[in-house]
Amino acid sequence: MENENTERLQKILANAGYGSRRACEKMIEEGRVTVDGRIARLGDKADPTTQRITLDGVPIRHSQAHTYVIVYKPRGYISTTDDPQGRRTVLDLVPLPQRLYPVGRLDADSEGLILLTDDGELTERLTHPRYGHARVYRVLVEGEPTAETLERWRRGITLDGQPARFNQVQIEYPERGQTWLRVTVREGRKHLVRRIVAALGHPAQRLIRVALGSLELGDLGVGKWRYLRAGEIAALRREAGLERANSKTLPPSPKRQTPAGSKVIAPSKLAARRTMPSRRGKNR
Repeated sequence: MENENTERLQKILANAGYGSRRACEKMIEEGRVTVDGRIARLGDKADPTTQRITLDGVPIRHSQAHTYVIVYKPRGYISTTDDPQGRRTVLDLVPLPQRLYPVGRLDADSEGLILLTDDGELTERLTHPRYGHARVYRVLVEGEPTAETLERWRRGITLDGQPARFNQVQIEYPERGQTWLRVTVREGRKHLVRRIVAALGHPAQRLIRVALGSLELGDLGVGKWRYLRAGEIAALRREAGLERANSKTLPPSPKRQTPAGSKVIAPSKLAARRTMPSRRGKNR
């Protein structure tokens, strides 16, 4: 008979910080997980408080305090845990002993907010397409989009035979023949924002993610990071449909960190914008 602590193995592994549920399901399918010495199968359940669960022969952690970190990824960094080409990754910016994983991705030429965590359950909810969590970007595009172009982006265009649109788009301000836009999307298709703006003749020159759901980049500097505050974690979990956290969280960092040798500096224009009221509703 199952007790109240019995759960599916992929959920146990994800909650312990070994990746998303999909990644943990793959580990089980590959025969890397055992329960009390028996190779587990997908669909098996276990009680992590009384049974010995191993991954690659090593007992899993049962009570782990999850870590949540927000990073301002500079251009040129890869938003993966490692890179075969030896390029710098977002993990190089955060010298912590915990094994953290990026929630979603930004391409190498893009910058801005990346959430790193070992909370597999939250990662799964924030990245799965069916949940449609909002992502907000500031985009510097060539030219000055017309009101008609903005409306077409809102209504949607066709990419690869599928509809694609901005849930919200507005002009922030023009800048020497270019225009800063603020856009919101709720799907994570690869290079979606860049492809949508380019489709109507306004290629992106710069792209900065400034929000993921309720989590905002704020005044965090390029290449810096900090722990999420308790309220930010709670808000993300509510948005993800997780009523309460399954483990304790780490306290906020006493100070922000910058990776050694980092030379990337936010443009003065962007820095000035963060201290000034936004000029909204100026659609041309």
